[in-house]
Amino acid sequence: MPELPEVETVRRQLVPAMVGERIESVVLRRPNLRGPFPEGFAERLAGHTVLELHRRAKYLLADLSSRETLVMHLGMTGDFRVERSSALPVLDAHDHVLIRLGSGAVVVFNDPRRFGSMDLVATDQLADHPAIGALGPEPLSASFTGAVLARACRGRTTPIKVALLDQRIVAGIGNIYAVEALHRARLSPLRRASVIATPTGAPRDAAVRLVAAITQVLTEAIARASDASYRGGRFRVYDREGKPCRRPSCGGTIRRRTQAGRATFYCPVCQR
Repeated sequence: MPELPEVETVRRQLVPAMVGERIESVVLRRPNLRGPFPEGFAERLAGHTVLELHRRAKYLLADLSSRETLVMHLGMTGDFRVERSSALPVLDAHDHVLIRLGSGAVVVFNDPRRFGSMDLVATDQLADHPAIGALGPEPLSASFTGAVLARACRGRTTPIKVALLDQRIVAGIGNIYAVEALHRARLSPLRRASVIATPTGAPRDAAVRLVAAITQVLTEAIARASDASYRGGRFRVYDREGKPCRRPSCGGTIRRRTQAGRATFYCPVCQR
């Protein structure tokens, strides 16, 4: 499933093609994705200009001159591509949405498993959207600090890894980068979330280390998103069960457990 770095990479790829461009037409090749498209979806998009394309957690948000925002989620297998040929693009069976722009380019949304979604929301009511309004702080924003994370985890008995997947605590972190960040922070994913906070909610050193690790992991992943070898060979713990820990002089062996239905990978020696 695409996580924050992959979604941010898609956003950066789409910005040059979409921002400042007028949407000429929209073709829906099926009536729904994960859910049905909003009523009058294609007609409400056509004729309006994309003012800005930004990201919130794992959502792409396109602000339009109509004062509506196009809210897009990639789901498990969704992706966008930009066709710049003047001819109609050669379509795949899983190309479900075509957005033709004033420049002549066509933005195509492809989603084999159809777990993605698209919605239209009044821009000034975006904070009330059920998927957007409850999100926690952005992990790459200045507002995400050890103090903020500690307050959110104070008194929580759920494992720290599971807490990081709670989008109300921090927005956009998925399974892969949660386990990677915990390894860098030398924190066991099995420990209670409250371990990073004092009883009053003040940050312990573990909270500061974890925020720094999350920032580092996500920043590096965005920078490497175009490098296909990243998923296959550069993770420290993810998908490395039974292999040696990559921390110098550790000597541990990576273990795998299931937490909240998701695979967790960690080193029992250096993650305490």
